[in-house]
Amino acid sequence: MPITFTAISNKDDWAGSSWTIAKDDELAELIAKIALGQSRYVRRVLKETGFPAPDPKETELSGAIKLLTATDPKTPWHRDGWMFQVISWIAAHLQHPGDLIAPPHMIHAHKGFDGIQVRIDEKTHQVTSVVICEEKATENARKMVRDRIWGEFEGMQSGARDNELAAELTRLLETAKDIDVDKAVETIVWKNARHYRIAITIDDEHSDADGQKKLFDGYSKVVEGEVVRRRSEVLHLEDMRSWMAALAASAIKKATAMVIANV
Repeated sequence: MPITFTAISNKDDWAGSSWTIAKDDELAELIAKIALGQSRYVRRVLKETGFPAPDPKETELSGAIKLLTATDPKTPWHRDGWMFQVISWIAAHLQHPGDLIAPPHMIHAHKGFDGIQVRIDEKTHQVTSVVICEEKATENARKMVRDRIWGEFEGMQSGARDNELAAELTRLLETAKDIDVDKAVETIVWKNARHYRIAITIDDEHSDADGQKKLFDGYSKVVEGEVVRRRSEVLHLEDMRSWMAALAASAIKKATAMVIANV
């Protein structure tokens, strides 16, 4: 698999993992397929093998290239943000294969939630909680956490976006089998069964335990309760923008090759 995980934590404040990109080439291929609209196939291939990939159409390629291209190479924020959300979606499936996870957005700078995961009890098949995700590709991780993510989580805790959350959950839960959607939405939204997950790029400043402690300082004040409610995921990159640009270029080549092979 393209991503491996090492556990990280800070006592009862938060817990999560540090990601390592094990296979850039494999990751680029998965991103290319998602950009071509094949997230369902990628979701399946992350869990099992032995079924054919759908044939991408030439008409899908222009949209894929648009997703994988920065309009201005000097300001690649939206392209990199979209790709990181896709990487985070892949990581979530590898970490929690039993969760119901919303597919990646197919536009840059989507105004909804970065990611939504629904936890389902393996024995009872009942929904237990929703994981609300903030997924950010940034060169200033602490500023992003302190000045933006904490505010987003505080708003969710206060119920400021309950209508949006209910709508997103309804759409996601309707894709599952044997789930009472109305009961599940009531459990998650009105009974406040919410967990939170930050996935963020980091540099050397936050690559060790002390740095990560500083990075996520204040988490338990913003989101109270058991540590399971506070998930922290980090991806350490020496030069995040250059790495993202190279990954995007590789994904474009792969997407193009996939389409040419089926013309």
